[in-house]
Amino acid sequence: MKISLKIFLGYFLLVGLAAWFVLIIFVNEVKPGVRQAMEDALVDTTNVLAELAANDVKTDNIQTGNFAQSLAQYRARSEKANIWGVNKQAADYRVYITNTKGIVIFDSSNFAVGQNYSQWRDVYLTLHGKYGARSSPVVAGDKNSDTIMYIAAPIKDGNTIIGSLTVAKPNRTLLPFIERAQNKIIRWGALLFVLSLGIGMLFTWRFTRKINALSEYALRVTKGEKASPPTSSNDELSELAIAMQTMRHELDGKQHVQDSIQHLTHELKSPITAIQGALELISPNMPVADQAHFLAQIKAQSTRVQTIIQNMLGLAALEHQQQLQQVVNVNLNDLIQTQIAHLSEKTHALQASIHAACSATVLIKADGFLLGQAIYNLLENALDFSPPNSTIHMNVTEEKNQIKITIQDQGAGIPDYALDKIFDKFYSLPRPDFASNAGQKSTGLGLNFVQEVVKLHGGSVTLVNNVNGGVLATVTLPI
Repeated sequence: MKISLKIFLGYFLLVGLAAWFVLIIFVNEVKPGVRQAMEDALVDTTNVLAELAANDVKTDNIQTGNFAQSLAQYRARSEKANIWGVNKQAADYRVYITNTKGIVIFDSSNFAVGQNYSQWRDVYLTLHGKYGARSSPVVAGDKNSDTIMYIAAPIKDGNTIIGSLTVAKPNRTLLPFIERAQNKIIRWGALLFVLSLGIGMLFTWRFTRKINALSEYALRVTKGEKASPPTSSNDELSELAIAMQTMRHELDGKQHVQDSIQHLTHELKSPITAIQGALELISPNMPVADQAHFLAQIKAQSTRVQTIIQNMLGLAALEHQQQLQQVVNVNLNDLIQTQIAHLSEKTHALQASIHAACSATVLIKADGFLLGQAIYNLLENALDFSPPNSTIHMNVTEEKNQIKITIQDQGAGIPDYALDKIFDKFYSLPRPDFASNAGQKSTGLGLNFVQEVVKLHGGSVTLVNNVNGGVLATVTLPI
């Protein structure tokens, strides 16, 4: 399972549990909270009514007194109210009064007068000077039935309790408010949940995108490609990227030193052996012509050693370079003409020519020195393997946001066994018989240098045998 999916599922589970917990707590607290608020209001209402009914109870005029008449007028009102979106159509209070023995002497609903309510908690506790309240089902014994809340207050004559007054209100009248509150909580909770998921997905994407960039960087490093460590606003990921880059430099440095020593040792054996052999054979008594021959050989091999060392140093610096240091707008046509001019002596000696077809307005962002050196190496390589009086054809074209540079010679082509080794370091083919240095090999670093330069520019280079003869070198660079 990918880390992005693990992070998202973990976040989803955490947010889901938190949302479920919050919703359950809120929903479970809504009903008791609303009922508690209603009970508080009923306590005030009951005490006010108890004071208003006290005089009629004392004068034994509760059935026809002012209290009964006022209560009847209240119940007869037809006024409506809209309470936070819930319509109230009629009075939903029931009021009953008992004497000190718990016998009902007044009932606003006119069906319990004369009944003994002394066993009910609201009446019993109130008559004994305590807070009386109860909640009973509408249908006795039915647990699923709607319930009614009963709140009682004592009716006093001075400090003496002469009765109790109870206000009853069905709990079903609270359902619209409870459902409305629950629906709001659920809607806002769902919105918050969706928003949290969206934020979680965005966070997961941003976090894993940086991890994937680090992974891609590591894979490119493993393949030996040029790559720069990704940047990140996350301090830990930035530190990891820097640590990976540092580790890469350390490992590359150690491996490069080992490889360089091995390659350099191998390549220097041949010219040093030739120099030692010439030194052993040369003597003051040998003919001047032979001395000149051996001295020329010593000079040639010494130059070869110097060239190998210089090329190795330049290539080593290039291989450690992960990105171009000096990028400017380069006119490709001018760059190519400059390299052709540098090779004028060699083309004249071979009686060869280089024909370049390039628009004068082709501009590319590049390191002019490195790219010029790479083009020079390809042209020189083409001349080395081309017969006298031949023409090197060079073309520059633009297509699909890319620039293609092709160099085609008229030589014998690359042997099949060398096609997959031609860019290897120190690998070189012997010069053809018609060349002035027939049978000799180069340092084998030129094409490897070209490959490294093109990689730094984000492009690619290939050498293939042309169907019409010769070798076709193609450099592809992004615009």
